[in-house]
Amino acid sequence: MTHYETVFILTPVLSDAQVEEAVKKVEDFLKENNAEIVTKENWGLKKLAYSIQNKRNGFYHLTEFKTENHDLVAGLELMYKRDERMLRYLTVKLDKHGVDWAEKRRTKLKSQKSNA
Repeated sequence: MTHYETVFILTPVLSDAQVEEAVKKVEDFLKENNAEIVTKENWGLKKLAYSIQNKRNGFYHLTEFKTENHDLVAGLELMYKRDERMLRYLTVKLDKHGVDWAEKRRTKLKSQKSNA
């Protein structure tokens, strides 16, 4: 299976329920296309480096998934393009070093949460 990581930025004018709906839409799309979601992270509202569509902030979300269907990424990015709540997105294929780094990052985040 091939590992992928997708980060998308949602417009800051959405309510919490609308943000959750957009995130669930991405998760449902992945599950419908037989992708295994490894992890998902909500990075919250962050300031953008430059304004996008006259917006200076955005809700960041990261989803890491595995799939054998290589056409899934094209379908996922088409869904992003059609959704007006999305400001930007980026999907990358992880090589073995990227997968190792992602696992280390996850374990580090878990240990920080358990210590807090």
